[in-house]
Amino acid sequence: MSKEPIRSIKGTQDILPDQSSRWQTLESTIRNTMHTYDYFEIRTPAFENTSLFLHSVGEESDIVSKEMYTWIDQGGENLTLKPELTAPVTRAFIQNNLGGLNPINKLYYIDSLFRRERPQKGRYRQFHQFGVEVFGSEFPEIDVEVISLAMSIFNTLELEGLTLELNSIGSEDCRNNFRTAIKEYLKPNFDKLSETSQKRFKRNPLRILDTKSLEEKTLLKDGPQISDYWTSDDKDHFNEVCELLDKINIKFELSPNLVRGLDYYTRTTFEVTSNLLGAQNAICGGGRYDGLVEQLGGKPTPGIGFAAGMERLLLVNQKSDETIKSQIYVIGLGDSARSLIINIALELRQNNIRTSFDLLRRSIKSQMRDANKLGAKYVIIIGEEELAKNIATIKNLSNSDQEQIPLDSILSHIKSLPLK
Repeated sequence: MSKEPIRSIKGTQDILPDQSSRWQTLESTIRNTMHTYDYFEIRTPAFENTSLFLHSVGEESDIVSKEMYTWIDQGGENLTLKPELTAPVTRAFIQNNLGGLNPINKLYYIDSLFRRERPQKGRYRQFHQFGVEVFGSEFPEIDVEVISLAMSIFNTLELEGLTLELNSIGSEDCRNNFRTAIKEYLKPNFDKLSETSQKRFKRNPLRILDTKSLEEKTLLKDGPQISDYWTSDDKDHFNEVCELLDKINIKFELSPNLVRGLDYYTRTTFEVTSNLLGAQNAICGGGRYDGLVEQLGGKPTPGIGFAAGMERLLLVNQKSDETIKSQIYVIGLGDSARSLIINIALELRQNNIRTSFDLLRRSIKSQMRDANKLGAKYVIIIGEEELAKNIATIKNLSNSDQEQIPLDSILSHIKSLPLK
């Protein structure tokens, strides 16, 4: 009796060879752009102490209260697979005294994250993000650089239908005053709020602005605006961010209810949305977190960053990447040609020429079929006749032209051909 095959966990996916070239193109674009902006890669462990996320993301956030993969290990430590990257990168910044090494630290990552949320199009329980975290500058020009870096990547990918939404949630004084005002405004309509918003009303009313309910959005429409509670410094900072974005021709829309879902945000917040994704339309989000380093035990240090979901980016990116094809396929017949074929393939590969050869000892007809399937540009044929004459036949698969060359000239001849 055959066993049922073991399947992948719900909410995860296999990235198969016919899909991986799209991921490689995306990753290459990200790394190239980060290089031109002079950002440096950081890699953090897959799991962290659970308290890191409790102290940074917020105990009442959906991530902490509903979505984290958390367990007690054999040593009694409370650990969590990382559900987001800002807190781990900030922890690494503090632990490794990066602030003492450089006044400005511009870091980026490409990584896997884990959240037990309901799987849906473009959302998985193991998913991938890239993003940046910058520590050290309180000034608007770094807000603008971070936003322009994100938009530069999206432009390079030729993504269409994107909107940059922008807001400021102000400093701590601003938010404290606004929390009081929004609670006073919503109090008479408390019973009309959803169960989620009622919980947020008591613990973090600012997050009610993030509601997806049309009824609650209508209710909030005539309510107090956080911009009414900005300090003069908050206002000056945000106005300069907007002016600088205008001057470098980055278009944006003001979104007064954009607060982001995590507790550590301050001042500038932004999202990039796509009209191709329906209701869950954000592909990128970020903002300032000027108090987070101090909150996690470091010296007071301003910070800003963003993260973008890579699965969702690939949904938005309508361009189909061609699978990378073989350039050369080496065909051999008979036992006496076998070691020679392996040596030829090795020499070509050592010269960065993509090369394949048959591993199933098939007929020449089957090998030619395999070469065409792999998209090879040329085949090198070595049969008994070629071996006897110490030559190889080179065939162009696009026009069927072929020629014979000495075996010791294969590499130089192949390098002279138009392989690109």
